Amino acid sequence: MDGVPLVLLPGAGGNSLMWHAYVARLGHARPVIAVDPVGEPGGSTQDRPITDAADLSRWLGEVLAHVDVDHAHLVGCSYGGWVALRHAIQAPDQVATITLLDPAGFGRITARFLTWVVVCGIAGLAPRPMRRRAARWLRNATLLDDDLMRLAVGTASFRRRLPVPPTLTDEQLRGIAAPALVLLGERSQMYDAAQVAARIRELVPTAQVGVVPGAGHDLPMYRPDLIIDRATAFIDQAETPA
Repeated sequence: MDGVPLVLLPGAGGNSLMWHAYVARLGHARPVIAVDPVGEPGGSTQDRPITDAADLSRWLGEVLAHVDVDHAHLVGCSYGGWVALRHAIQAPDQVATITLLDPAGFGRITARFLTWVVVCGIAGLAPRPMRRRAARWLRNATLLDDDLMRLAVGTASFRRRLPVPPTLTDEQLRGIAAPALVLLGERSQMYDAAQVAARIRELVPTAQVGVVPGAGHDLPMYRPDLIIDRATAFIDQAETPA
């Protein structure tokens, strides 16, 4: 299939399998490459330390070069969204657009958020009925996905050694030239979505920003239909000559 490919970057602790509800529909019109990031459980092999965003951007550039892609639409959620942002800053010639789903990099990682992550991880190991009840209490639709929960159990012992995303500066955000679609969960456990949306609108003139009602940091699993529709329309618009 011809066309500029979509490159999918998962959140922390995930891999390409998290996009199983997305690949078929996104792949109707253009190639799709779902990546197992280095330092995460999956098919990538790490042979040197990853210490900062520059290392991750360099790694992503090497991945794109290996698959003969010199220009890509990056789609990233959470940690993967931060990686996409940093690659758009460090290697803008390789980035056609960025689509970010409740991305990291817009505030320090709080104890409240880490507690939510840990409790969700414990809930993911519970029997299915308990896990599904916990999904509503924790506002985490990922716990309702039985396929992803099997993946979570299989990777529970993986030791992750990747840098914590620092907050992007105003100067860095102003430097983003690629068209951007940013979708945030209204009830995001990571930050105040309304404040982040306002900051992006102010500093990134190329950005379209939306806050999805009812969603939390589980946004990719909460509304895959909405995300696919918004992302494909946004990318189609970006590819249409002015």
